[in-house]
Amino acid sequence: MTSLVARIQTVTSDYQKLQADLSNVVESRQRLETQLSENELVKKEFSTLTPNNVVFKLIGPVLVKQDQVEAKGNVDKRLEFIRGEIKRMEAQIEEIEQSSEKKKLELVELQTELQQQQKGDETGGSTTSVSISKP
Repeated sequence: MTSLVARIQTVTSDYQKLQADLSNVVESRQRLETQLSENELVKKEFSTLTPNNVVFKLIGPVLVKQDQVEAKGNVDKRLEFIRGEIKRMEAQIEEIEQSSEKKKLELVELQTELQQQQKGDETGGSTTSVSISKP
């Protein structure tokens, strides 16, 4: 029974790590979504410009004049990159969720096995219980 408790603790630790990883990846995806929105707003603003308008880029504390075509191209490239990163994060989220669900099922099976062993233990020895809490 001691090895079963140790396995439960190991699986619980693995499950908690997966949940923490999931939280981090979701947070990263949210940051990317914010960047995407900001860059889409910039692109929308660019569509209202005339060729006579001047575009500036903030580099450190200084505003530097930038060619409109170059600025629009940079924003388009940034949007493409951010969308690619969001897709990558979504795939990572899916993978972690699947792994997490497998660990959760494994944990339930181990806990059920432990409970059955405790019921079958007629010696009246001490009982061990393990609880799971989501972070």
